[in-house]
Amino acid sequence: MEEGRSPFILAPWGGDTQDGVKGINGRGRDYLLTAWYKHTFKFGKDHTLGLTGGIIDGTDYIDENAYSNDEYTQFMNQALVNAPHAFIPSYDLGAAVEWDIDSFSIKGVAMAIGSNGREGTFNQPYNAYFTQFAYAATSGLGQGNYRFILGVSSDAYPNPDGTHMERRVCAIASFDQQLGDILGAWVRFGWQDDAAAIDYKGIYSGGLNISGSLWGRSSDNIGIGYAHMNGGNQDVDHTHVFETYVRFALSDIFAITGDVQYMKDCMKAGDSPSGWIFGLRATAEF
Repeated sequence: MEEGRSPFILAPWGGDTQDGVKGINGRGRDYLLTAWYKHTFKFGKDHTLGLTGGIIDGTDYIDENAYSNDEYTQFMNQALVNAPHAFIPSYDLGAAVEWDIDSFSIKGVAMAIGSNGREGTFNQPYNAYFTQFAYAATSGLGQGNYRFILGVSSDAYPNPDGTHMERRVCAIASFDQQLGDILGAWVRFGWQDDAAAIDYKGIYSGGLNISGSLWGRSSDNIGIGYAHMNGGNQDVDHTHVFETYVRFALSDIFAITGDVQYMKDCMKAGDSPSGWIFGLRATAEF
């Protein structure tokens, strides 16, 4: 492990760092994360078709779980932000289609990525394609969202032996459901093919959201989440992640979050790092 680097496979915070917003995806572009144009066609009261093109973030359209999707306002650990076994790209050229009919929706995302993040001869551009089928249900409990996602990349990832390139394929189910005015619950599980070299083959995660209405502050909330990830064909056998946070809204713009995590990577050989991580996050959104 390099000095000053986390010993864990996954990042305890899934947000963008300074290195991540410079030379983005091998494009030589700094800080400009998204720049896109969207047009929405309206065919009826509950029937629309949205078309977006430009520099986009795939996670804005795919797996937008109500309680486990935003590293700036919800969980911080990478395992509880989006599915870590997936490869949903961000900040590159792409197009998105959003078709909504009443409670049903279909989304498609196609992106051309400047680099796969590998080194040497394995560093190359690739394409990624995602489709999401979703149903939004309203019941006496509240709003619920049920999403099924399929993703595939071009042949741009080295195989476990490093002899040739393979594509990646993944499938995800991502559900969130209100349970009255105070509680909400979410689950996410998925799988990916192991023809390419991968850290994780499967994920099983879920948790609860507790609204601040419980103590008279509806803008506050508590999140509790757990993820179990089955290892792929690399060094890790499986990983456990537990996280809980309390977010206090100081105003319509500012919020502060106290966060506690426990992580353990169970390796196939050698030491298995584990530990507690305590964090404090302050955000300003406008």
